[in-house]
Amino acid sequence: MSGVLHFIVPAGVDDACHPSGGNRYDRKLSDELTRRGWTVVEHRHAAGGADPLNAIPDDALVLADVLVALQTPDAFVAHARRLRLVVLSHMAFGDEHEAALLGAARAVVVTSEAAREALVARHQLDADAVRVAAPGVDQGELAAPTDHGGRLLCVGVVAPHKGQDVLVAALARIRDRVWDCALVGAVDRDPVFAARVRRRITRAKLRSRVSLTGPLSPDQLDTAYQGADLLVSASHSESYGMAIAEALSHGVPVLCTDVGGVAEAIGGAVDGRRPGFLVPAGDPEALAGALREWLDDAALRAELRAAARRRRRTLPGWSETAEAVARTLNQTAAATEIPA
Repeated sequence: MSGVLHFIVPAGVDDACHPSGGNRYDRKLSDELTRRGWTVVEHRHAAGGADPLNAIPDDALVLADVLVALQTPDAFVAHARRLRLVVLSHMAFGDEHEAALLGAARAVVVTSEAAREALVARHQLDADAVRVAAPGVDQGELAAPTDHGGRLLCVGVVAPHKGQDVLVAALARIRDRVWDCALVGAVDRDPVFAARVRRRITRAKLRSRVSLTGPLSPDQLDTAYQGADLLVSASHSESYGMAIAEALSHGVPVLCTDVGGVAEAIGGAVDGRRPGFLVPAGDPEALAGALREWLDDAALRAELRAAARRRRRTLPGWSETAEAVARTLNQTAAATEIPA
């Protein structure tokens, strides 16, 4: 079953200068639903723009990115009375506006079981109305590892919730090892934080070893994954962790903080061996300890690389993501009435 879907997405959904996991999810989902026969009408909304729902007819099926909906939550709640509204939640905010928006929606799509459990508990939502559609991943070329294992890669917007300052603090503790680290991601989302990260790099005398590359094009990012030994993430919050899955799609092991849906993104190999490390968030010593373990033990690196290559074969594709979302959309479209 398919039909007409009005998809409310950020105006910058295709902005190569400000890539994000949420934008990538929206683009891949829209394209895959179109491929499956849906007529997807995209409404790109910029902050301060006109209400994107005014022109949508009554009883229409609408999928709204939460980042857009929360710009004018009262309007979306009001429109929910006449539309078949499904909210796509890439990340949780935990405030009363989010609670009202998600409570008014006919269904909510989240990216991990952890995110589902958190939203249901935080906002007392109907558990049956919150559905999981984990992000897919395109299969990448296998990375070519180095003998020393010291090519480290961190992917994500340079902002406080991504914890690059914690990562720099950890790297300062392992100056005596052989490594270099590329921090890939936009640096203009929070310029104050980015400047703080740069100062910490300078104070730690790591400017020759830690680089802030800014955002990379898809091809450039693919090359970065292929050249990496280990993906490192010090995030304080993650609904899923798309960069983790992308690294694993190249057979690159990961070192990540144990937050949100990260453990789901990492998964496990058939033999139960996790393809990487999980450490507590906000703990540079724990992060440094795992890095020392990785850099000092060639046998461990080989074991984790093998586990990453096994996990690579079990990662979901975007067709699976679209199938999960389509089930929710079809159920919402088939409901006999819209609540008053």
